[in-house]
Amino acid sequence: MAGCVFCGIVAGEMPAFRVVDEPAGLAFLDTRPVFKGHVLVVPRTHLVTLADLPPESLADYFGLVRRLAVAVEAGLGAGGTFVAMNNKVSQSVPHLHTHVVPRTKGDGLRGFFWPRTRYADDAEATSYADRIRAALP
Repeated sequence: MAGCVFCGIVAGEMPAFRVVDEPAGLAFLDTRPVFKGHVLVVPRTHLVTLADLPPESLADYFGLVRRLAVAVEAGLGAGGTFVAMNNKVSQSVPHLHTHVVPRTKGDGLRGFFWPRTRYADDAEATSYADRIRAALP
């Protein structure tokens, strides 16, 4: 869809630190991560909310989300992950996306307050994407 940032990333027209690109969807690093290694998973087609995801795509899409939750934890040595999705309210980009955020005990994340950070540079972001990709089951 014209003007959609995530569609631009899927099409390769916008830069992103890609973690995985497969028929079920695309995963890339959030540019303003809650914690470094925060991944966004998007379907390849432009859909706005979870209700728009065709039932026949649920298993493949959430299978990808599940694999990324495992890879983020294993690849980054995280204690776990926080997996979340907004539909309309607080949805910063109107394209269905699922957040996979690495968590550690005592990391300070409380409730739905999401502080944001930045990568020091492209090399640091690339190293996070590489570590997660290498841990994909």
